[in-house]
Amino acid sequence: MTKAHIGLTGLAVMGQNLVLNMERNGYTVAVHNRTVQTMQDFVAAHPGKKLVGGETLEAFVAAIERPRKIMIMVKAGTPVDAVIDQLVPLLEPGDLIIDGGNSYFMDTERRSIDLEKKGLRFIGTGVSGGEEGALKGPSIMPGGQPAAYALVKDIFTAISAKVEGEPCVTYIGPRGAGHYVKTVHNGIEYGDMQLIAEAYDILHRALNLSNPELADIFAEWNKGELQSYLIEITADIFQKIDDETGQSLVDLILDEAQQKGTGKWTSQNALDLGVPIPTINAAVESRLLSAIKAERVAASRELAGPPAKFEGDRRQLIEAVRDALYMAKICAYAQGMALLRAASREYQYELPYGEIAAIWRGGCIIRAQFLNRIREAYQRQPDLPNLLLDEGFKADVARRQGALRYVVTTATQLGIPCLALASALSYFDAYRTARLPANLTQAQRDYFGAHTFRRIDKDGVFHADWY
Repeated sequence: MTKAHIGLTGLAVMGQNLVLNMERNGYTVAVHNRTVQTMQDFVAAHPGKKLVGGETLEAFVAAIERPRKIMIMVKAGTPVDAVIDQLVPLLEPGDLIIDGGNSYFMDTERRSIDLEKKGLRFIGTGVSGGEEGALKGPSIMPGGQPAAYALVKDIFTAISAKVEGEPCVTYIGPRGAGHYVKTVHNGIEYGDMQLIAEAYDILHRALNLSNPELADIFAEWNKGELQSYLIEITADIFQKIDDETGQSLVDLILDEAQQKGTGKWTSQNALDLGVPIPTINAAVESRLLSAIKAERVAASRELAGPPAKFEGDRRQLIEAVRDALYMAKICAYAQGMALLRAASREYQYELPYGEIAAIWRGGCIIRAQFLNRIREAYQRQPDLPNLLLDEGFKADVARRQGALRYVVTTATQLGIPCLALASALSYFDAYRTARLPANLTQAQRDYFGAHTFRRIDKDGVFHADWY
Protein backbone atom coordinates (compact mmCIF):
# COMPACT_ATOMS: atom_id res chain seq x y z
CA MET A 1 0.00 0.00 0.00
CA THR A 2 1.29 3.48 -0.89
CA LYS A 3 2.10 5.55 2.16
CA ALA A 4 0.74 9.08 2.51
CA HIS A 5 3.15 12.01 2.34
CA ILE A 6 1.34 13.83 5.14
CA GLY A 7 -1.63 13.33 7.42
CA LEU A 8 -4.30 15.71 8.66
CA THR A 9 -6.69 15.21 11.57
CA GLY A 10 -9.64 17.52 12.10
CA LEU A 11 -11.91 17.56 9.07
CA ALA A 12 -13.95 20.70 9.53
CA VAL A 13 -14.12 22.90 6.43
CA MET A 14 -10.62 24.38 6.88
CA GLY A 15 -9.12 20.94 7.35
CA GLN A 16 -10.97 19.48 4.38
CA ASN A 17 -9.90 22.31 2.10
CA LEU A 18 -6.25 22.05 3.13
CA VAL A 19 -6.38 18.33 2.35
CA LEU A 20 -7.85 18.99 -1.10
CA ASN A 21 -5.21 21.68 -1.69
CA MET A 22 -2.41 19.25 -0.80
CA GLU A 23 -3.89 16.50 -2.93
CA ARG A 24 -4.33 18.83 -5.90
CA ASN A 25 -0.64 19.67 -5.63
CA GLY A 26 0.40 16.04 -5.97
CA TYR A 27 0.49 14.75 -2.41
CA THR A 28 -1.17 11.66 -1.00
CA VAL A 29 -2.90 12.65 2.25
CA ALA A 30 -3.98 10.48 5.16
CA VAL A 31 -7.11 11.84 6.83
CA HIS A 32 -8.66 11.33 10.25
CA ASN A 33 -11.49 12.80 12.27
CA ARG A 34 -12.72 12.14 15.80
CA THR A 35 -16.16 11.41 14.30
CA VAL A 36 -15.35 8.55 11.95
CA GLN A 37 -18.42 9.12 9.77
CA THR A 38 -17.16 12.62 8.91
CA MET A 39 -13.92 11.13 7.59
CA GLN A 40 -15.72 8.40 5.66
CA ASP A 41 -18.14 10.88 4.08
CA PHE A 42 -15.28 13.15 3.07
CA VAL A 43 -13.31 10.36 1.39
CA ALA A 44 -16.45 9.03 -0.31
CA ALA A 45 -17.28 12.50 -1.63
CA HIS A 46 -13.92 12.67 -3.46
CA PRO A 47 -13.47 9.41 -5.36
CA GLY A 48 -10.26 9.15 -7.31
CA LYS A 49 -8.43 11.54 -5.00
CA LYS A 50 -5.20 10.41 -3.35
CA LEU A 51 -6.74 10.15 0.11
CA VAL A 52 -6.18 7.46 2.73
CA GLY A 53 -8.78 7.29 5.47
CA GLY A 54 -7.83 6.24 8.99
CA GLU A 55 -10.73 5.15 11.16
CA THR A 56 -8.50 5.07 14.22
CA LEU A 57 -5.50 7.20 15.15
CA GLU A 58 -3.37 4.07 15.02
CA ALA A 59 -4.42 3.30 11.45
CA PHE A 60 -4.06 6.96 10.51
CA VAL A 61 -0.48 7.19 11.83
CA ALA A 62 0.47 3.86 10.25
CA ALA A 63 -0.64 5.13 6.83
CA ILE A 64 1.93 7.98 6.79
CA GLU A 65 5.50 7.63 5.53
CA ARG A 66 8.40 8.15 7.97
CA PRO A 67 9.31 10.61 9.32
CA ARG A 68 5.63 11.22 9.82
CA LYS A 69 4.17 14.66 9.23
CA ILE A 70 0.80 15.17 10.91
CA MET A 71 -1.22 18.38 10.80
CA ILE A 72 -3.80 19.10 13.49
CA MET A 73 -6.79 21.27 12.54
CA VAL A 74 -8.93 21.37 15.67
CA LYS A 75 -10.22 24.12 17.95
CA ALA A 76 -7.48 25.99 19.83
CA GLY A 77 -6.84 25.25 23.50
CA THR A 78 -7.38 21.93 25.28
CA PRO A 79 -8.56 20.10 22.12
CA VAL A 80 -5.06 20.59 20.61
CA ASP A 81 -3.42 19.24 23.76
CA ALA A 82 -5.80 16.26 23.77
CA VAL A 83 -4.94 15.30 20.19
CA ILE A 84 -1.21 15.72 20.83
CA ASP A 85 -1.46 13.52 23.95
CA GLN A 86 -3.16 10.81 21.88
CA LEU A 87 -0.60 11.05 19.07
CA VAL A 88 2.61 11.04 21.10
CA PRO A 89 2.54 7.33 22.09
CA LEU A 90 2.07 6.41 18.41
CA LEU A 91 5.00 8.46 17.07
CA GLU A 92 8.75 7.94 16.83
CA PRO A 93 11.66 10.34 17.39
CA GLY A 94 11.95 12.71 14.45
CA ASP A 95 8.25 12.67 13.60
CA LEU A 96 6.56 16.04 13.12
CA ILE A 97 3.33 17.46 14.55
CA ILE A 98 1.94 20.64 12.97
CA ASP A 99 -0.70 22.74 14.74
CA GLY A 100 -2.45 24.70 11.99
CA GLY A 101 -5.13 26.31 14.15
CA ASN A 102 -5.30 29.74 15.76
CA SER A 103 -3.48 28.71 18.93
CA TYR A 104 -2.28 31.13 21.58
CA PHE A 105 1.44 31.54 20.99
CA MET A 106 2.40 30.78 24.61
CA ASP A 107 0.61 27.42 24.30
CA THR A 108 2.74 26.80 21.22
CA GLU A 109 5.88 27.74 23.17
CA ARG A 110 4.98 25.17 25.83
CA ARG A 111 4.12 22.42 23.35
CA SER A 112 7.27 23.02 21.35
CA ILE A 113 9.49 22.63 24.41
CA ASP A 114 7.59 19.60 25.75
CA LEU A 115 7.62 17.73 22.44
CA GLU A 116 11.28 18.47 21.78
CA LYS A 117 12.09 16.78 25.10
CA LYS A 118 10.30 13.69 23.76
CA GLY A 119 12.38 13.76 20.56
CA LEU A 120 9.48 14.97 18.43
CA ARG A 121 9.39 17.97 16.11
CA PHE A 122 6.69 20.57 16.30
CA ILE A 123 5.56 23.49 14.15
CA GLY A 124 2.98 26.05 15.22
CA THR A 125 1.64 27.34 11.93
CA GLY A 126 -0.52 30.35 11.34
CA VAL A 127 -2.79 29.81 8.33
CA SER A 128 -4.68 32.83 6.98
CA GLY A 129 -7.18 33.12 4.19
CA GLY A 130 -10.27 31.43 5.55
CA GLU A 131 -11.96 28.52 3.85
CA GLU A 132 -11.27 29.78 0.33
CA GLY A 133 -7.60 30.41 1.11
CA ALA A 134 -7.20 26.94 2.55
CA LEU A 135 -8.48 25.46 -0.71
CA LYS A 136 -6.88 27.77 -3.27
CA GLY A 137 -3.76 28.95 -1.45
CA PRO A 138 -3.39 30.54 2.00
CA SER A 139 -0.70 32.65 3.60
CA ILE A 140 1.27 30.32 5.86
CA MET A 141 3.33 31.35 8.91
CA PRO A 142 5.27 28.38 10.32
CA GLY A 143 7.33 28.59 13.50
CA GLY A 144 9.39 25.82 15.09
CA GLN A 145 12.71 24.07 14.69
CA PRO A 146 14.39 24.81 11.34
CA ALA A 147 14.79 21.04 10.83
CA ALA A 148 11.06 20.60 11.38
CA TYR A 149 10.21 23.23 8.78
CA ALA A 150 12.58 21.56 6.31
CA LEU A 151 10.39 18.44 6.45
CA VAL A 152 7.29 20.28 5.31
CA LYS A 153 8.74 23.21 3.34
CA ASP A 154 7.99 21.72 -0.08
CA ILE A 155 4.39 20.93 0.83
CA PHE A 156 3.75 24.36 2.33
CA THR A 157 5.38 26.06 -0.65
CA ALA A 158 3.21 24.08 -3.05
CA ILE A 159 -0.11 24.81 -1.31
CA SER A 160 0.52 28.47 -0.43
CA ALA A 161 -0.79 31.47 -2.33
CA LYS A 162 1.56 32.91 -4.96
CA VAL A 163 2.19 36.58 -5.72
CA GLU A 164 4.28 37.34 -8.78
CA GLY A 165 5.56 33.77 -8.60
CA GLU A 166 6.63 34.07 -4.95
CA PRO A 167 5.06 31.66 -2.42
CA CYS A 168 3.28 33.26 0.52
CA VAL A 169 5.14 31.19 3.10
CA THR A 170 8.45 31.61 4.88
CA TYR A 171 10.11 30.28 8.01
CA ILE A 172 9.08 32.74 10.74
CA GLY A 173 11.25 31.70 13.67
CA PRO A 174 11.54 29.30 16.62
CA ARG A 175 8.86 27.86 18.90
CA GLY A 176 5.75 30.12 18.99
CA ALA A 177 6.94 32.66 16.40
CA GLY A 178 4.54 31.50 13.69
CA HIS A 179 1.45 31.66 15.86
CA TYR A 180 2.63 34.97 17.32
CA VAL A 181 2.89 36.54 13.87
CA LYS A 182 -0.55 35.15 12.96
CA THR A 183 -1.97 36.73 16.12
CA VAL A 184 -0.56 40.15 15.21
CA HIS A 185 -1.79 39.64 11.63
CA ASN A 186 -5.27 39.21 13.09
CA GLY A 187 -4.84 42.27 15.29
CA ILE A 188 -3.95 44.34 12.23
CA GLU A 189 -6.96 42.78 10.51
CA TYR A 190 -9.19 44.01 13.34
CA GLY A 191 -7.78 47.51 12.91
CA ASP A 192 -8.15 47.49 9.14
CA MET A 193 -11.75 46.29 9.32
CA GLN A 194 -12.74 48.87 11.93
CA LEU A 195 -11.18 51.71 9.93
CA ILE A 196 -13.18 50.63 6.88
CA ALA A 197 -16.35 50.36 8.97
CA GLU A 198 -15.87 53.90 10.30
CA ALA A 199 -15.22 55.25 6.79
CA TYR A 200 -18.49 53.63 5.70
CA ASP A 201 -20.35 55.03 8.72
CA ILE A 202 -19.18 58.59 8.06
CA LEU A 203 -20.09 58.43 4.35
CA HIS A 204 -23.41 56.77 5.09
CA ARG A 205 -24.56 58.98 7.96
CA ALA A 206 -23.03 62.31 6.98
CA LEU A 207 -23.88 62.14 3.27
CA ASN A 208 -26.79 59.67 3.29
CA LEU A 209 -25.16 57.72 0.46
CA SER A 210 -27.04 54.70 -0.84
CA ASN A 211 -25.50 51.25 -0.85
CA PRO A 212 -25.07 51.27 -4.66
CA GLU A 213 -23.25 54.61 -4.34
CA LEU A 214 -21.06 53.17 -1.58
CA ALA A 215 -20.35 50.11 -3.72
CA ASP A 216 -19.14 52.36 -6.54
CA ILE A 217 -16.95 54.40 -4.18
CA PHE A 218 -15.25 51.37 -2.63
CA ALA A 219 -14.81 49.73 -6.03
CA GLU A 220 -13.09 52.90 -7.24
CA TRP A 221 -10.89 53.02 -4.14
CA ASN A 222 -9.85 49.44 -4.83
CA LYS A 223 -8.13 50.62 -8.02
CA GLY A 224 -5.64 52.84 -6.15
CA GLU A 225 -3.40 52.72 -3.10
CA LEU A 226 -6.21 51.23 -1.00
CA GLN A 227 -6.38 48.14 -3.24
CA SER A 228 -6.92 45.18 -0.94
CA TYR A 229 -9.06 42.13 -0.30
CA LEU A 230 -11.02 43.91 2.44
CA ILE A 231 -11.85 46.93 0.25
CA GLU A 232 -12.79 44.59 -2.60
CA ILE A 233 -15.23 42.53 -0.52
CA THR A 234 -16.67 45.70 1.02
CA ALA A 235 -17.69 46.87 -2.45
CA ASP A 236 -19.25 43.43 -3.06
CA ILE A 237 -21.14 43.52 0.25
CA PHE A 238 -22.90 46.77 -0.65
CA GLN A 239 -24.23 45.14 -3.83
CA LYS A 240 -25.73 42.05 -2.18
CA ILE A 241 -29.55 41.95 -2.18
CA ASP A 242 -31.38 39.73 0.31
CA ASP A 243 -33.41 37.11 -1.57
CA GLU A 244 -36.29 37.16 0.93
CA THR A 245 -36.88 40.89 1.34
CA GLY A 246 -35.32 42.49 -1.73
CA GLN A 247 -33.40 44.85 0.55
CA SER A 248 -29.63 45.33 0.84
CA LEU A 249 -28.42 42.48 3.02
CA VAL A 250 -25.90 44.64 4.89
CA ASP A 251 -28.79 46.76 6.25
CA LEU A 252 -30.47 43.66 7.69
CA ILE A 253 -27.41 42.43 9.61
CA LEU A 254 -27.40 43.10 13.36
CA ASP A 255 -24.74 45.64 14.31
CA GLU A 256 -22.92 43.27 16.65
CA ALA A 257 -19.41 42.24 15.54
CA GLN A 258 -18.23 39.04 17.18
CA GLN A 259 -14.64 37.97 17.85
CA LYS A 260 -12.69 34.78 18.49
CA GLY A 261 -9.98 36.28 20.68
CA THR A 262 -6.91 36.87 18.53
CA GLY A 263 -7.47 40.63 18.50
CA LYS A 264 -7.74 40.60 22.27
CA TRP A 265 -4.54 38.53 22.51
CA THR A 266 -2.76 41.17 20.41
CA SER A 267 -3.91 43.94 22.75
CA GLN A 268 -3.04 41.98 25.88
CA ASN A 269 0.43 41.10 24.64
CA ALA A 270 1.10 44.68 23.56
CA LEU A 271 0.32 45.80 27.11
CA ASP A 272 2.67 43.13 28.46
CA LEU A 273 5.46 44.33 26.17
CA GLY A 274 4.72 48.03 26.68
CA VAL A 275 4.01 48.72 23.00
CA PRO A 276 1.34 51.31 22.08
CA ILE A 277 -1.16 49.94 19.53
CA PRO A 278 -4.16 52.28 20.09
CA THR A 279 -5.80 51.69 16.70
CA ILE A 280 -5.83 47.92 17.14
CA ASN A 281 -7.06 48.39 20.72
CA ALA A 282 -9.81 50.72 19.45
CA ALA A 283 -10.92 48.03 17.02
CA VAL A 284 -11.18 45.48 19.82
CA GLU A 285 -13.04 47.97 22.01
CA SER A 286 -15.39 48.82 19.13
CA ARG A 287 -16.41 45.17 18.91
CA LEU A 288 -17.01 45.16 22.66
CA LEU A 289 -19.17 48.27 22.32
CA SER A 290 -21.10 46.66 19.48
CA ALA A 291 -21.86 43.69 21.72
CA ILE A 292 -23.88 45.78 24.23
CA LYS A 293 -26.63 46.31 21.67
CA ALA A 294 -29.59 46.52 24.05
CA GLU A 295 -27.76 48.95 26.31
CA ARG A 296 -26.84 51.16 23.33
CA VAL A 297 -30.43 51.19 22.09
CA ALA A 298 -31.62 52.27 25.53
CA ALA A 299 -28.90 54.92 25.77
CA SER A 300 -29.84 56.30 22.33
CA ARG A 301 -33.21 57.29 23.81
CA GLU A 302 -31.62 59.08 26.76
CA LEU A 303 -28.45 60.72 25.47
CA ALA A 304 -28.57 63.41 22.80
CA GLY A 305 -25.79 64.41 20.44
CA PRO A 306 -25.40 66.99 17.69
CA PRO A 307 -27.57 66.78 14.56
CA ALA A 308 -25.78 64.63 11.98
CA LYS A 309 -26.22 67.11 9.17
CA PHE A 310 -23.23 67.80 6.97
CA GLU A 311 -23.10 71.27 5.45
CA GLY A 312 -19.82 71.08 3.51
CA ASP A 313 -18.69 69.89 0.09
CA ARG A 314 -19.81 66.29 -0.42
CA ARG A 315 -17.10 65.41 -2.95
CA GLN A 316 -14.45 66.91 -0.71
CA LEU A 317 -15.54 64.72 2.20
CA ILE A 318 -15.54 61.55 0.07
CA GLU A 319 -12.00 62.26 -1.13
CA ALA A 320 -10.90 63.15 2.41
CA VAL A 321 -12.29 59.89 3.80
CA ARG A 322 -10.28 57.94 1.22
CA ASP A 323 -7.05 59.73 2.16
CA ALA A 324 -7.84 59.52 5.87
CA LEU A 325 -8.45 55.79 5.58
CA TYR A 326 -5.08 55.30 3.88
CA MET A 327 -3.17 57.32 6.48
CA ALA A 328 -4.94 55.57 9.36
CA LYS A 329 -4.09 52.25 7.72
CA ILE A 330 -0.39 53.23 7.70
CA CYS A 331 -0.64 54.03 11.42
CA ALA A 332 -2.34 50.69 12.19
CA TYR A 333 0.31 48.72 10.34
CA ALA A 334 3.04 50.81 11.97
CA GLN A 335 1.67 49.77 15.35
CA GLY A 336 1.49 46.08 14.38
CA MET A 337 5.00 46.02 12.94
CA ALA A 338 6.36 47.84 16.01
CA LEU A 339 4.77 45.13 18.16
CA LEU A 340 6.44 42.43 16.06
CA ARG A 341 9.77 44.22 16.56
CA ALA A 342 9.36 44.31 20.34
CA ALA A 343 8.28 40.67 20.48
CA SER A 344 11.20 39.60 18.32
CA ARG A 345 13.54 41.06 20.91
CA GLU A 346 11.61 39.83 23.94
CA TYR A 347 11.15 36.24 22.75
CA GLN A 348 14.34 36.01 20.66
CA TYR A 349 12.39 35.25 17.48
CA GLU A 350 14.60 37.20 15.03
CA LEU A 351 11.54 37.86 12.88
CA PRO A 352 12.06 38.62 9.16
CA TYR A 353 9.83 41.70 8.90
CA GLY A 354 10.17 42.23 5.15
CA GLU A 355 9.44 38.57 4.42
CA ILE A 356 6.43 38.66 6.74
CA ALA A 357 5.01 41.59 4.77
CA ALA A 358 5.75 39.68 1.56
CA ILE A 359 3.84 36.53 2.59
CA TRP A 360 0.88 38.66 3.67
CA ARG A 361 0.51 39.94 0.08
CA GLY A 362 -1.51 36.90 -1.00
CA GLY A 363 -3.88 34.35 0.48
CA CYS A 364 -4.52 36.13 3.77
CA ILE A 365 -7.34 38.46 4.82
CA ILE A 366 -5.16 41.59 4.95
CA ARG A 367 -3.60 40.98 1.54
CA ALA A 368 -3.09 44.30 -0.17
CA GLN A 369 -0.99 46.21 -2.66
CA PHE A 370 0.14 48.29 0.32
CA LEU A 371 2.22 45.38 1.68
CA ASN A 372 4.71 45.75 -1.18
CA ARG A 373 5.51 49.18 0.28
CA ILE A 374 6.13 47.68 3.72
CA ARG A 375 8.40 45.02 2.28
CA GLU A 376 10.40 47.68 0.44
CA ALA A 377 10.67 49.76 3.62
CA TYR A 378 12.33 46.89 5.49
CA GLN A 379 14.55 46.11 2.53
CA ARG A 380 15.79 49.70 2.71
CA GLN A 381 16.22 49.61 6.49
CA PRO A 382 15.96 46.19 8.17
CA ASP A 383 16.13 47.74 11.66
CA LEU A 384 13.46 50.37 10.92
CA PRO A 385 11.94 51.25 14.33
CA ASN A 386 8.59 52.42 12.94
CA LEU A 387 6.99 52.52 9.49
CA LEU A 388 6.19 56.20 9.99
CA LEU A 389 9.93 56.91 9.76
CA ASP A 390 10.36 55.28 6.36
CA GLU A 391 10.97 57.89 3.65
CA GLY A 392 8.12 56.65 1.47
CA PHE A 393 5.56 56.51 4.26
CA LYS A 394 6.67 59.87 5.66
CA ALA A 395 5.76 61.40 2.30
CA ASP A 396 2.40 59.59 2.25
CA VAL A 397 1.53 60.81 5.73
CA ALA A 398 2.61 64.38 4.98
CA ARG A 399 0.16 64.49 2.06
CA ARG A 400 -2.74 62.94 3.96
CA GLN A 401 -2.65 64.06 7.58
CA GLY A 402 -4.79 67.09 6.75
CA ALA A 403 -7.48 64.77 5.40
CA LEU A 404 -7.44 62.61 8.53
CA ARG A 405 -7.71 65.70 10.74
CA TYR A 406 -10.63 66.98 8.65
CA VAL A 407 -12.47 63.64 8.74
CA VAL A 408 -12.03 63.13 12.50
CA THR A 409 -13.12 66.72 13.16
CA THR A 410 -16.15 66.34 10.90
CA ALA A 411 -17.19 63.04 12.48
CA THR A 412 -16.79 64.51 15.97
CA GLN A 413 -18.88 67.56 15.09
CA LEU A 414 -21.62 65.30 13.71
CA GLY A 415 -21.52 62.91 16.68
CA ILE A 416 -20.39 59.94 14.57
CA PRO A 417 -18.06 57.67 16.57
CA CYS A 418 -14.63 57.08 15.04
CA LEU A 419 -12.56 55.37 17.71
CA ALA A 420 -10.06 53.84 15.29
CA LEU A 421 -9.62 56.84 12.98
CA ALA A 422 -9.19 59.20 15.96
CA SER A 423 -6.74 56.83 17.66
CA ALA A 424 -4.63 56.64 14.50
CA LEU A 425 -4.40 60.42 14.38
CA SER A 426 -3.56 60.69 18.08
CA TYR A 427 -0.93 57.96 17.70
CA PHE A 428 0.69 59.91 14.89
CA ASP A 429 0.61 63.14 16.88
CA ALA A 430 1.96 61.49 20.04
CA TYR A 431 4.73 59.68 18.16
CA ARG A 432 5.92 62.90 16.54
CA THR A 433 5.80 64.88 19.82
CA ALA A 434 9.20 65.46 21.44
CA ARG A 435 7.73 66.36 24.84
CA LEU A 436 4.51 64.77 26.06
CA PRO A 437 2.62 65.79 29.24
CA ALA A 438 3.90 62.66 31.00
CA ASN A 439 6.07 64.95 33.13
CA LEU A 440 2.91 65.98 34.96
CA THR A 441 1.77 62.37 35.27
CA GLN A 442 5.10 61.40 36.83
CA ALA A 443 4.94 64.42 39.16
CA GLN A 444 1.51 63.24 40.34
CA ARG A 445 2.87 59.73 40.93
CA ASP A 446 5.69 61.13 43.01
CA TYR A 447 3.31 63.43 44.90
CA PHE A 448 0.89 60.72 46.06
CA GLY A 449 3.14 57.66 46.04
CA ALA A 450 6.77 58.77 46.22
CA HIS A 451 7.41 56.96 42.93
CA THR A 452 10.34 59.28 42.09
CA PHE A 453 11.16 60.92 38.77
CA ARG A 454 14.08 61.72 36.49
CA ARG A 455 15.06 65.24 35.48
CA ILE A 456 15.97 66.74 32.12
CA ASP A 457 18.81 68.83 33.55
CA LYS A 458 20.76 66.28 35.61
CA ASP A 459 21.27 62.51 35.96
CA GLY A 460 19.82 60.39 38.72
CA VAL A 461 16.47 59.57 40.32
CA PHE A 462 14.71 62.15 42.49
CA HIS A 463 11.86 62.60 44.93
CA ALA A 464 10.39 65.97 45.84
CA ASP A 465 8.88 67.23 49.08
CA TRP A 466 5.61 68.34 47.49
CA TYR A 467 3.90 69.52 50.68
